[in-house]
Amino acid sequence: MVFAKKKAKTVDPISDRARALTSQIAALEAEIKRLDTQLQSTPTPRLRSTAIPHGATIDRTHEPPPAPPAPEPVFEEVKPLPASDETDALDQFNEHGVRKYDLPALIHRLRQRFSRPAASNPRLVTYLAAGGVHGLRPLRYEKRVARNRFIFFAGALFLLLLGIILVYLRNH
Repeated sequence: MVFAKKKAKTVDPISDRARALTSQIAALEAEIKRLDTQLQSTPTPRLRSTAIPHGATIDRTHEPPPAPPAPEPVFEEVKPLPASDETDALDQFNEHGVRKYDLPALIHRLRQRFSRPAASNPRLVTYLAAGGVHGLRPLRYEKRVARNRFIFFAGALFLLLLGIILVYLRNH
């Protein structure tokens, strides 16, 4: 007789990785602080003056080098754009001065507007689409849910409009 089973704790790989990276960052910051204090605690080298061979020693301090003088402004030669051919300009307009309709260019612009942007990391996209990260739903499942939701609401809208049209036709 089993009274209450304890649910297995779900493991989120992203938060686990975030915790691991945070601990790694903390370890690196501690290492940086340790090395910085070690660098500050080392004595600066004592240098003897070379101008006076048996002169007093001078403590060397870490001074930033002097800033270089501001460079002179650089002027570049600007070449004007070549003038477009008059025939190209005349081909774009009809005899009334109205711009001609360019169907292939319109189709190309529409295709560019509605096409997907290129993926910045295609391997990550394929990894997520295949459902490679445990705990996350695969993209194909999310697409199916979104597609079914769209079909349902489109059908509901169609039925609503059909009902409105039928009521309108029955009253008139």
